[in-house]
Amino acid sequence: MDTRHDQLYQQDVHDPYLRHWHAHGNALCPECGVSYRAGRWSWEGLDDAEQAERTLCPACRRIADKAPAGNLTLAGSFVREHSDEICNLLHNTEALEKREHPLERLMTISDEAEGLTVTTTGMHLANRLGHVLEAAFKGHADYSYSDDRSALRIRWERD
Repeated sequence: MDTRHDQLYQQDVHDPYLRHWHAHGNALCPECGVSYRAGRWSWEGLDDAEQAERTLCPACRRIADKAPAGNLTLAGSFVREHSDEICNLLHNTEALEKREHPLERLMTISDEAEGLTVTTTGMHLANRLGHVLEAAFKGHADYSYSDDRSALRIRWERD
């Protein structure tokens, strides 16, 4: 894995869920309601929703495939002692990000022996969560990309 964290790669170039999207006109995700128009996924409704192609958006496809683009491991005694506060921060950050970027979503937050594991549908949300955790709670985060730059793994730790 590439350990550069000073550069966030272009998701539409490296993400196979975005790279292979070929909508012919407008589309509507039957799972979450996000719409596709003019090369962009948005929460804005479609004027011709009845004629729009019904297809899962890339985020819903990732969720169905259980294929996260972002994976955060939160470790340390601080995580176990403050998991409610951390989860609230994660959910609030996702809500802000998702308003402007509907394909950036939390997939799972699960309790693990060393702390929490968080998965996201996009690398940008994962990156933002890592920076938000560092800003709010200090600690240390390590960022690493998969070799094909289609996934981001972050380990944030604070004792």
